[in-house]
Amino acid sequence: MPAVTSRRVALLSSGAYAHLDDDLPLLVAALAAEGIDGVVADWHDTSADWSQWDLVVLRSTWDYTSQLDHFVDTLEAIDAVTTLANPLPVVRANADKRYLLTLAEAGVPVVPTELFEPGHGVRLPEEVSFVVKPSVSAGARDTERYAAGEVEPALDHAEELLTAGRAVLVQPYVDGIDGAGETGLVFLGDRFSHAFRKGPILVPDSTFVAGLYRDEDITARTPSDEELEVADRVLAAAAHLVDGYDRSDLLYARVDLAPGPDGPLLMELELIEPSLFVPTAAGSADRFAAAVVQRLAS
Repeated sequence: MPAVTSRRVALLSSGAYAHLDDDLPLLVAALAAEGIDGVVADWHDTSADWSQWDLVVLRSTWDYTSQLDHFVDTLEAIDAVTTLANPLPVVRANADKRYLLTLAEAGVPVVPTELFEPGHGVRLPEEVSFVVKPSVSAGARDTERYAAGEVEPALDHAEELLTAGRAVLVQPYVDGIDGAGETGLVFLGDRFSHAFRKGPILVPDSTFVAGLYRDEDITARTPSDEELEVADRVLAAAAHLVDGYDRSDLLYARVDLAPGPDGPLLMELELIEPSLFVPTAAGSADRFAAAVVQRLAS
């Protein structure tokens, strides 16, 4: 009788930084409990035979933003020989925070966002605190908060980004974050899994972990009914990002909300490599594995 071949799933990370991903060991163990051979793979591995995997799941590829073209080329090579999650068109759309403008046009309550392209000037608020960030970034890199009237250093920051050919986003700072923090809602297989609180990170003297992301204060949180409703609206609007794709195509999603003056506001919709913070939520690794099983069967 022939041997049964285990299903094989690659959890795509970065060889230099996989050890920073606390989710990975728990996800590998949960996949093993489902009879799935889950292996952490390095997206930089030029010798990898991606066709050996039944599914490649993007996880902690946290260094991709500084080499986006190379990253997309690698994902195209993977997508040509196996199934990629989340799907490549979704990754392309989510890699640039311009998607926030698309979701706002679709009626999602988004933190007010202005986009400024290289070759054009920048308008900065003078009466409220605000944030300047590149449209392609992760981990709050090259992102800074400025006080009301702190225009000169903010302008220098924005112009440095624009001169480097990077589009710039300007947003008012949501003051409620300083007290309540952000709420991250994690969805696995299009079902709500768990939520967490992220403390304020744009604070004086904040530190970076391995130069990748600002140090984060993460704790478990039970989301409000209003936060769940807004997250559901965000995912429903995801269909506006890529023609032919909607929330049912997502293996995972993370919706990060800030406490606005009139209700929750979308900070980010994370569809590429979000930390899922499974150590904060019992059973979440098992729910991830169940979503993978479902994806493999589809």
